[in-house]
Amino acid sequence: MLKYLLMTVFLTPLCLFSNCWWLVHSLMFLSSFVFMVCVYSYADLNMISYYFGIDYFSFSLILLSFWICSLMITASGSVYLSSYHSNFFIFMVLILMIMLYCSFSSLSSFYIFFEASLVPTLLLILGWGYQPERLQAGVYLIFYTLIASLPLLLVLFKVYDVSNSLYFPLLFDFGSYYFMFYLFMILAFLVKMPMFLVHLWLPSAHVEAPISGSMILAGVLLKLGGYGIFRVMKIISYLGLKFNYFWLSLGLSGGVIVSFICFRQVDLKSLIAYSSVAHMSMVIGGLMTMNWWGCMGSLSLMIGHGLCSSGLFCLSNIIYERLGSRSLLINKGMINLMPSMALWWFLLSSSNMAAPPSLNLVGELSLLNSIMSWSSFSFLVLIFLSFFSAVYTLYMYSYSQHGSYYSGVYTCSLGYLREYHLLFLHWLPLNILCLKGEYFFI
Repeated sequence: MLKYLLMTVFLTPLCLFSNCWWLVHSLMFLSSFVFMVCVYSYADLNMISYYFGIDYFSFSLILLSFWICSLMITASGSVYLSSYHSNFFIFMVLILMIMLYCSFSSLSSFYIFFEASLVPTLLLILGWGYQPERLQAGVYLIFYTLIASLPLLLVLFKVYDVSNSLYFPLLFDFGSYYFMFYLFMILAFLVKMPMFLVHLWLPSAHVEAPISGSMILAGVLLKLGGYGIFRVMKIISYLGLKFNYFWLSLGLSGGVIVSFICFRQVDLKSLIAYSSVAHMSMVIGGLMTMNWWGCMGSLSLMIGHGLCSSGLFCLSNIIYERLGSRSLLINKGMINLMPSMALWWFLLSSSNMAAPPSLNLVGELSLLNSIMSWSSFSFLVLIFLSFFSAVYTLYMYSYSQHGSYYSGVYTCSLGYLREYHLLFLHWLPLNILCLKGEYFFI
């Protein structure tokens, strides 16, 4: 495990050189491919080294982190072209990658890296964001996630006190006699996901973040919450059987309410951010059922959503770089100005509503199975959730692509090769992985 970590660590000194951008970019892609080739598809832990090791769940999420971080550098061409502290930017991306790698692969000190990943994200938002409101968005992000995860720290002290170890495979269910233990253990991850009612930090952070910040937030940082729930559910399984129904029902009904919020968004980024909340509510539902369908379905939906949502943010950024606005009132009729980009809008929008052959379909079908096996009455909410996810995606696609366009945008240029390449690298794994559906259900 350390070889990949050291490879990323040794990339950081390259940031001191003046034209290191392309070199780090290429080496990040190389490390993604090297990690991908060393695929481990066993259910147990392997590649164990000092406090590090991966199993099935973390392998997929680390690979997603490598991939999204490489694509972040591709998407941020404007930072390089305008020489806007590009070396420091690359450094931030690498630090973030190291933190994510450690949090997904560490077997005991997960909490430290879970929190540390906030710092580079905050610096990305504050340093390369667009509007002055980014300061408020950064404060929102920090306070929501920190206040919720301080109780988790206390609980981890208690876990260490009882079992003298924080090593994941050795933990057992001993905390199931205190309701607060259960609540504190799970709250930090629910805020990170984010669950409905504690989701307000997400849209504001997305709207103010630069494209790289949005990609990593939607692509990987939301998945830290799901990964954490998957890991700690073993310690709180007894109380989980009693109280998980509350989070499950709140998540699903919250997903429907958030879908309604999506219908009346005029900011493209805000719409995609709220749709992330709706998708993650399905993941929370699947994890809370505590069955195999739910765990593996949530993994495949997390991977699918990470690629798809990140690609949609790239599309909205491409328009933003041309027009200087993300408002749907101005960004109409894009099919007239950028006809070839409309194809990518269509492909990624269809994946967002879980149309075949996307990985989202595999994830949503198994989550439907999982939640329906838990309670057959939940089909009422699931019908609305699936239907409305198609509705707001169609709304986004049709409003941005069709209609009469604003006369001031006639100077708009077509896409660059870099942008088509970026979108292709989001879309291809998203649809190819569907062919390997059995990988997600060992």
